[in-house]
This record gives sequence, structure tokens and C-alpha cells, in this order.
Amino acid sequence: MPRNRAAFFDFIRMRLFKGKLGAGQVEGLEAILDLWRARIPGGRPDGLAYVLATAFHETAATMQPVRETLAASDAAAIGRLDRAFSAGRLGSVKAPYWRPDADGRSWFGRGLVQLTHKRNYEAMSKVTGIDLVADPSRTMEMDVAATILIEGMRLGSFTGRKLDDYFAAGKTDWIGARRIINGRDRAELVAGYGRTFRAALGALGERAQM
Repeated sequence: MPRNRAAFFDFIRMRLFKGKLGAGQVEGLEAILDLWRARIPGGRPDGLAYVLATAFHETAATMQPVRETLAASDAAAIGRLDRAFSAGRLGSVKAPYWRPDADGRSWFGRGLVQLTHKRNYEAMSKVTGIDLVADPSRTMEMDVAATILIEGMRLGSFTGRKLDDYFAAGKTDWIGARRIINGRDRAELVAGYGRTFRAALGALGERAQM
């Protein structure tokens, strides 16, 4: 964890955020850094860097919990996904998972990492101790979203692949780590973000094991 957060923010402001960090971006970064320190005090900085990179990518750099398609409401997200599906722009999607179920709940992506499908909301309910199936919108709360992001990646809850598979003693696989979330999709792009966040931590003299 950076001992000098001002220096950390100065570094990434210029390297990733085009010279400007908004209040929401700082809030999100702080939430992830604080929760990592609380839950994984001896965690590797490269793992933390990849968690930060994942949030940066999945939230379109806002560092705030977002709905899939960055929609402002559930209805808008469903509408955008429906239109994209109808237009054939979601080639890998076989069934429209975002449409409301019999109880009126929708399982499109939400959070700092895009949590989709009811089974994943069920799994994260166990991790967070919050019934996200009863109220999936709670994944939009910062503390809940940060817990899902960090613990999901640490435990391998999303795909079966976890941080320790890619970041451990003698092993640093920035590109392969994308399998924790979404196969090889944008793997090199997210890897680049990860390396930048790691450089920000390294610039502050962080040890390989914190």
C-alpha cells in the first residue's frame, strides 16, 4: 500500500488520467486501496496493480461502480443491451441475460467489475454477506463493489482463475491475468494499465511483498 498517496495520485494522474483526477475517481481509488490493505495486508503490489487496472478498464476510468453500457438507470442499460443484441453487436451472447426475470430483477453487469448473471450474484452474496439476489442494485454501492472486485479476483470467483495464479513468487503474468475476468478480451490493454499502476506503486519504494 502506498505510504505516500499524494505521490501515487500524482503519478497516475499524468500516466492514466490525462492530467486530471475527479473526486469520484479519487474516491474509488481510495476505496480499493483501503480495502486491499484491510483484507490482504501482505498482498503483492503487482496483484493490487492488476485489481486497480481491472477497475480502471471495467468502469471506463471513472473508478465508480457503473452499470453495463454506462447507463444511468437499469431501464436504460436493458434498452441499450437489447438494441445491441438485436443489431448483432453482441456476437458472443447467446441469450439476453439482462432481461428482467419473473421477479423483475435484471442480471446485467454492475459494479467496479461487471458482475453478470444470477449465479454470480448468488456467489457474491456469500462473499459479501449481503443478499445481492434480493437486491442486485446493492452492487452499485462502493464498499460492496470494492469487496466484489477484490475478493472475487483473489478467490477466483468469476472464472475459477485467481490472482495467485498469475502473481506469485517468481511469476508475473500481466496478460494471462485477464483470464481472472474475461478470457483474453482486451488482455494486452488491461496489462498495460496494470504495469502503469505497478510503476506507480514501485515509484514509492514498495517492496515485492507488502
